[in-house]
Amino acid sequence: MILAAGLGTRLKPFTDKHPKALAMVNGKTLLQRNIEYLASFGIKEVIINVHHFASQIIELITSNNGFGSQIFISDETKEVLETGGGIKKAAWFFETEKAPFVVINVDILTDMNLQEMINQHKKDNPLATLAVTSRFTSRYFLFDEFDHLCGWKNERTGDRKISREPGKYTEKAFSGVHIISPKIFPLIKMTGKFSMVDVYLELAKTDAITAFDHSSSKFIDVGKPESILKAEKIFI
Repeated sequence: MILAAGLGTRLKPFTDKHPKALAMVNGKTLLQRNIEYLASFGIKEVIINVHHFASQIIELITSNNGFGSQIFISDETKEVLETGGGIKKAAWFFETEKAPFVVINVDILTDMNLQEMINQHKKDNPLATLAVTSRFTSRYFLFDEFDHLCGWKNERTGDRKISREPGKYTEKAFSGVHIISPKIFPLIKMTGKFSMVDVYLELAKTDAITAFDHSSSKFIDVGKPESILKAEKIFI
């Protein structure tokens, strides 16, 4: 699943007239790059949630034949549901296969070896595996010595959410890439609009949510106009 429903307020003024999914990096939209990224690892059935200028995303997909992949749309035009609500709304797409699925934010670009992350998820069989790095950020996931999620903190505000108290923990920055088991859906009690971070922090009290560290990979969050210029130097 590619999460593409956000308003992209950090990318203004571009997002005053376009969805952030259509921002260009060296002649390709973020959406195309992520469809092709998933396809490079054999993932060619993709659902995309849409809200902000949804018709532009659908038109791009249709006119380019899904960039070689089979694309489905999860329509959030009435209300953007955030990450958790968006994933839950698309549950029907994943529950038929009963297999782990990949979720990626549309404004993330990386050359991370997704197959290695998939292999780790299949071996450890947690509810979810979260791609992380050791980069500096304002918000961190906290992992114990077994790389199990145990909390979250905001460096700027000092806010902390602790699922369980570990003896010690490591701060890791979330990369916006998840691998999730469909067995998570019956455990999600929240409805409507909600963040997947809150789901993970609640479920981490009793279930394994694990980390996959890809700090050696190329990575950029293309959330601001200046980050597009940086991305063009990294992703040709």
